[in-house]
Amino acid sequence: MKKVAIILSGCGVYDGAEIHEAVLTMLAVRLAGASYRCFAPDKTQLHVINHLTGQPQPDETRNVLVESARIARGDIQPLSDCHARDFDVCLVPGGFGAAKNLCSFATEGSAMSVDSEVVRVCREFSQADKPLGYACISPAMVAKIHGEGISVTIGNDKETALALENMGAKHVNCEVNDVVLDKAHKVVTTPAYMLATNIEQAWEGIQKWVMQVLALAEKHHTF
Repeated sequence: MKKVAIILSGCGVYDGAEIHEAVLTMLAVRLAGASYRCFAPDKTQLHVINHLTGQPQPDETRNVLVESARIARGDIQPLSDCHARDFDVCLVPGGFGAAKNLCSFATEGSAMSVDSEVVRVCREFSQADKPLGYACISPAMVAKIHGEGISVTIGNDKETALALENMGAKHVNCEVNDVVLDKAHKVVTTPAYMLATNIEQAWEGIQKWVMQVLALAEKHHTF
């Protein structure tokens, strides 16, 4: 059974992991006959958004790991405990948390930095020749983590695509139900809710994404 590490970034599309994307990722992994373990950075998230009104809550603070535990039903570990040697694949669902808590793309654009633990974990997988998948807005981190020239997608938003290209990525326009594979880096990306207008569309792309990443893991199966 292949083992998958899933990196979450909080709980809720506007300030954490996109919940549908995260849960669909877990479901796709299990339906493919693999297992997963969830991880998240143990730190304060950038800010808290009221998901009913869309307004920031300036007097409220939340922890990324604690919030991510809501999605993982408490079965989660700090990202510092994640090591590529224990897994075959790493997956990073989207949501604004990926752009706010895993990196600073939401506030700094192309000048962004990536959380040091996220960099360590993702580079560990890459250096071990193990595949990674990034969904929705999380591909914004890819060039900063894996280097310039890597092919990724966030769908077809021109402004976001330009920002990724300014960081050295090669953006490829992609439909909601498809993926972009960079064979050299073993990185697979999919637009998910960057384009999806309903959960069915998100599922179609995410299932294909998960299956593609798992297919790349055949050579380095962790028993």
